[in-house]
Amino acid sequence: MRNFAAMASRFRQVSKKTLEDLEFSRILDIVSGYCRTLPGKELAKGLSPYRSEKALRAALDQTAEYLSSFENENRIPAHQFDPIDDALELLPISNSILEVDAFRRLQSLTATVRTHQRFFEKFQEYYPQLLQLLSRVTHQQDIEDQISAIIDKHGEIRNDASDTLATLRKQLARARSELQKSFNSALSRYLQADFLDDIRESLVENRRVLAVKAMHRRKVKGNVLGTSKTGSIVYIEPETTMRLLQEVQHLELEETEEIRRILRQLGETLRPYTEELAAYQEVMTEVDVCAAKAGYARVINGILPEINENKRLFLRDAYHPLLLESNRKSGKKTWPQTVELHAENRIIVISGPNAGGKSITLKTIGLLQLMLQAGILIPVHERSSCCLFGQVLTDIGDNQSIENHLSTYSYRLKNMNRFLRKCDAETLFLIDEFGTGSDPELGGALAETFLENFYEQEAYGVITTHYANLKALADELPHATNANMLFDSRTLEPTFQLELGQPGSSFTFEVAQKNGIPYSLINKAKKKVSRGKVRFDASIAKLQKERTNLGRTEDRLQEEETKAKAEAERLEVLNEKIQAKLSSYQELYDYNQRMIHLGTKVDKAAESYFQSKKKRPLISELLRIVETENSKRKKQSAKTQQAERKKKEQASKAAEQEVAKIRRKKKVEKTREAKKEKPKPRPILKVGDRVRLQDSKSVGSIDKIEKGRALVNYGIFTTEASLDQLELVEAGK
Repeated sequence: MRNFAAMASRFRQVSKKTLEDLEFSRILDIVSGYCRTLPGKELAKGLSPYRSEKALRAALDQTAEYLSSFENENRIPAHQFDPIDDALELLPISNSILEVDAFRRLQSLTATVRTHQRFFEKFQEYYPQLLQLLSRVTHQQDIEDQISAIIDKHGEIRNDASDTLATLRKQLARARSELQKSFNSALSRYLQADFLDDIRESLVENRRVLAVKAMHRRKVKGNVLGTSKTGSIVYIEPETTMRLLQEVQHLELEETEEIRRILRQLGETLRPYTEELAAYQEVMTEVDVCAAKAGYARVINGILPEINENKRLFLRDAYHPLLLESNRKSGKKTWPQTVELHAENRIIVISGPNAGGKSITLKTIGLLQLMLQAGILIPVHERSSCCLFGQVLTDIGDNQSIENHLSTYSYRLKNMNRFLRKCDAETLFLIDEFGTGSDPELGGALAETFLENFYEQEAYGVITTHYANLKALADELPHATNANMLFDSRTLEPTFQLELGQPGSSFTFEVAQKNGIPYSLINKAKKKVSRGKVRFDASIAKLQKERTNLGRTEDRLQEEETKAKAEAERLEVLNEKIQAKLSSYQELYDYNQRMIHLGTKVDKAAESYFQSKKKRPLISELLRIVETENSKRKKQSAKTQQAERKKKEQASKAAEQEVAKIRRKKKVEKTREAKKEKPKPRPILKVGDRVRLQDSKSVGSIDKIEKGRALVNYGIFTTEASLDQLELVEAGK
């Protein structure tokens, strides 16, 4: 068993500066956008690298499982829920009353937990880690049952929520019915008396009133509740309905009080489940974030790479996710990078021209490491392999500190001091433009000392630099290596591809010349630099050019080889089709010749019959022909024929494959031999020789030769062919 408690202590909190340098918050904002609940969005925005390896691995596995659900038939149920924070605040308070909507949210959340638990239990083979996540809580069916007993599916309090409420609602229904009858009676009476306006009635303060003409207002008994704007209509509540309305209002008040009592009692019943309900929201919030991370992974083609224990970081075809999304929107190509750090190659020093992709490569490595250790899947090749670091330290970009009145170089020195104190074998450090900000010679010497210290601490890291002494140091240290961003020597444009193994030239003078700087000034600048430095940079540039040309040639040869293979395969398929057709035609030809031969015999028998008019010789001849054919067919049983047919097909396929290989190998040799050797004279065919037609399998003997044509006897039938079409199989005796 691995000691996860000990592993948890090795992970240290990532500094705010590192998160800012690598723009980690932008990733969290994107992930948050995929969340479907407010608690999920808040949790996603607060994600950070895990401090526990056990929790990290569980989060990664859960996200990978959720991602897999998008591709299989066992789709995970919807997990949306409304927050219950207000209910969780009131529920523990004695005599507190929750709104009906709050209880419905509690019921919905509990049902969502139940649905997910049952789903993951059913498909635990596919979602073992997600099942483990849901297993942190215990579903309480009593919560759903208690709420369902009080509130129906429409969000209304059930009539049978209590006996008192049932009685009150019956009385209320009866009182409302009497009130309606009374009002309708008054309406009918005053309508017949022509006291009412055309609109007859209206609502004032949610009470039914008669629309009485102003001239008849004193003839209608009741309570005046208002008049129209013109004063022509007076709104009067009939006297006969006032008592009934008071009764209805009194019953409604009693109903409201009973509902409040019922809801208070329901809250008391559910109070013991407060912690469970809080846990439900917490778990389903994690499910929401997990689903969001899976949704983001699907967009960037993120995967869960192998996580190894031997401190090997191998990122193959790694993409910077933010750059990938930006370029995708603008229709630009994004170049992946391949980087490897391991015990024998802990530090990489990247050099090369500005705008060549050094910084983005550095950020890609750092951001993907933070994402992985925060439980987010990363866009790399499936053959990638990653390890976990105890801390990630960064020094990227212009870091002037206006608040503390520090220059860029002073700020970077303070940062280096922090690196020197914290760097160890569990550290991944990333430094952009290492050593800049001061005198190149002095700053370079100090940077060299820092790098030696990081190396001695056995830390892993990637730095970018233009300093020649750092390139030389990386070449000298056994567990460090140089790398360069490839640059097209002809166009002086970056290719954004990282190549390990050698330093890169800054192409300072070449880029200056391309941008129109006078050649005389460039030469003058070269003279101001030590000859050794110019020669060193020129050598690197020349080596890069040669490597670029070599790579271009290699790509061209590989492309030609691929085309040649494809053409060879096409010709092979074409040859097989032609051979199959020829074989089919030959079989058809042989069959037709046999039928012609049989037809000739039948025709002769018929001709003899027409001349002699004798049936017996005709029948005898026909029977002889049939018996001859049957005797040939009976030589092989049906099973034997089928077995032989399969055997021939297998042998034919194997032979064709071998012949195709031999033909390809000996094609050139045959061509050369044909040029050198004199053509062999064709054998002179004579009567009795055993021959076959070219590309035919059937063998026959020559019965007659006349005028360059031969009559070939195949036993069952004979055919005539040109001597040029015949091949000698065996000379006649």
